[in-house]
Amino acid sequence: MDFELTERQREYRDLARTVATKQLLPDYRARERAGRIDPDLRRDLGRRGLIASELPTELGGQGLERLTTGLIVEEIGRGDVNVAYLQVVGSLVGQILAGNAGPALAREWVPRICSGEEIVGIGLTEPHAGSDAGMPRLTAVRDGGDYVLNGVKSLSFAGDAAAVVVFARTSRTQARGKGISALLVPLDRPGVTREPYPDMGTRAVGRGAAHFEDVRVPVGNLLGDEGRGFTQVMVGFDFSRALIGLQCLGAAQQTVDETWSYVSERTSFDRPLSTNQGVAFPLAEADTLLTAARLLCHQTLWLKDAGQPHTSQAAMAKWWAPKTAYDVINQCLLLHGQYGYRTELPIEQRMRDVLGLQIGDGTAQIMKLVIARGRLGRDLAP
Repeated sequence: MDFELTERQREYRDLARTVATKQLLPDYRARERAGRIDPDLRRDLGRRGLIASELPTELGGQGLERLTTGLIVEEIGRGDVNVAYLQVVGSLVGQILAGNAGPALAREWVPRICSGEEIVGIGLTEPHAGSDAGMPRLTAVRDGGDYVLNGVKSLSFAGDAAAVVVFARTSRTQARGKGISALLVPLDRPGVTREPYPDMGTRAVGRGAAHFEDVRVPVGNLLGDEGRGFTQVMVGFDFSRALIGLQCLGAAQQTVDETWSYVSERTSFDRPLSTNQGVAFPLAEADTLLTAARLLCHQTLWLKDAGQPHTSQAAMAKWWAPKTAYDVINQCLLLHGQYGYRTELPIEQRMRDVLGLQIGDGTAQIMKLVIARGRLGRDLAP
């Protein structure tokens, strides 16, 4: 078992860390106030090869390993957990299009994702259903050479996304997970309206809803086979679950590093705070937990690169890493005392931002269900 990074992996990790430290971290809170990520910043990340870098070079990617993408995501998360979501969504949607879209459609959209020119969102869940993604109300009815869409989808980057991959019912069957197709829908089509969500965190991501009223998209925008989109396309979420774990761990590790420095410099009762076991030991525990969660995410991505099953590991990474990151950031906030509670420091924002990723892209309860079914099978699991 070799834990040594390759020279190329170290190169991309160090590049991402430099970007995070010098470019992202200083404006982390400003992006929350703006409620979006500047398109120029997005394009700069793309120009540096830091978005969907695992995709093939012929589609605009760098042809890197998924593990390398994970290293990039964690480092970007140190500077801004919201900007790191560009990498997560770019990788998820990019691989969906590369693997399931027609060649012309993939060539049209994937390079624009990798370059940061455009964002393509993912519209899986609906406001009425949450985790029950296998029972969408969004319908796509075939009409000649088009599908006609009616319904609503929740998505991240709702204000800035140029298009969205949606999962819609294309048959009359109401069976859960059956008769569902995936489609790429440009959001400049007539009949599309956008609704922002007033979220408590991840405001720079700009979550919201896309409403579709008689929206027509060409049949050529179908991804995979009609009626099988839910099973064909959903496999890509194992990859993004590990990336989300690392996205959160980056924010938590940055907070721990800052807190170690703070407690070493801050004095109380005539000595540094760090000389108290009640201060140093929680940080030692935090470093231990973050290291363990990081290794779980890395194992998941290594398995993905090796072509081995990794669904259970991805589910473990998705429920445990964001929760661990949130708990660690909360502990760091407390160790900063009143300063942690104030908004001059970024800790309270990181806590709010990471909290949302315990909900989005699969709750802990759904992830534990995936793990249990992997061990027991569907008949014996909850």
